[in-house]
Amino acid sequence: MAILPSLQQLRFLCAVAEQCHFGRAAESCAVTQSTLSGGIKELEARLGIALFERCHRRVMLTPLGKEIATRAQRLLVDAEELVGLARNAQEPLSGPLRFGVIPTVGPYVLPSLLSHLGTALPNLKLYVREAPTAVLLDKLAGGELDILLVAIPYDLGDVERMEIVQDPIVVAMPRNHPLCHHKAVSRDDLAHEQLLLIEDGHCLRSHSLQACRIADPVRNEVFQATSLRMLVQMVAAELGVTLMPQIAVDSELASTRNVVLRPLSPDKPFRTLVLAWRPTSSRSVEFRMLGNLIRKCLNVTKRAFASDRDTEALTAR
Repeated sequence: MAILPSLQQLRFLCAVAEQCHFGRAAESCAVTQSTLSGGIKELEARLGIALFERCHRRVMLTPLGKEIATRAQRLLVDAEELVGLARNAQEPLSGPLRFGVIPTVGPYVLPSLLSHLGTALPNLKLYVREAPTAVLLDKLAGGELDILLVAIPYDLGDVERMEIVQDPIVVAMPRNHPLCHHKAVSRDDLAHEQLLLIEDGHCLRSHSLQACRIADPVRNEVFQATSLRMLVQMVAAELGVTLMPQIAVDSELASTRNVVLRPLSPDKPFRTLVLAWRPTSSRSVEFRMLGNLIRKCLNVTKRAFASDRDTEALTAR
């Protein structure tokens, strides 16, 4: 019978494949560099092949090494799922959970959510990673994350998902803007405005363009921000108008009185916050339990779907 590689050796392999550097890989695995190097040499001896091309300044996987590293990552994910299955049978939603969230959701949901989950699930240990949707999906597929909180419409690919809440897209403008006299803003009104949008790579950008049905944003887009906070500050400086999600209103408008909101007419567009996870995960039942807790938390803290009356009240300060 063949002597199989150990999971630790496979973990070392994947770490070096990701970092392309033995020192950084050892640090990520919380071992000494000599321990990691010894594990890699043992793995190569056991497999009877060279996995890396080594030189003084960099480490590069051989073509066969790349394929083996990819398969090793899948094996590690399966091993973690196996351990999780046993643990979750004893106590659901306990132990570590690697949680990904997009930047246009995390800052507005996580503070209340983490407090709520800390009380409801004291044995759950969340490790949070904030990044754009495409990055999170790659890390989910690679086993680096267990579950995501993202927004659709967006092509999430082959994932299992659970809808959490609808989040309206509203128009933010300077207080002295002519459209402030309207109870709602139409798409035709926006077509003639200096539109400020978040930069490429954020799904909120596509949500905003879909909301106002702008096919060619270059013609009236004057600025790309890296965050919603920057967008709001640009609006406050009277450089244009923007579109923002309702969940961000309380936080982003707290520091300025020169920005007001209006709903988009006639259909009041929204994005939908969803939980997403690998369809092969053994924790689907748990994740749906988590989704129900998140949904309850968002409703209790009133961070979802505000009415028009609430929106007007916020802008009347």
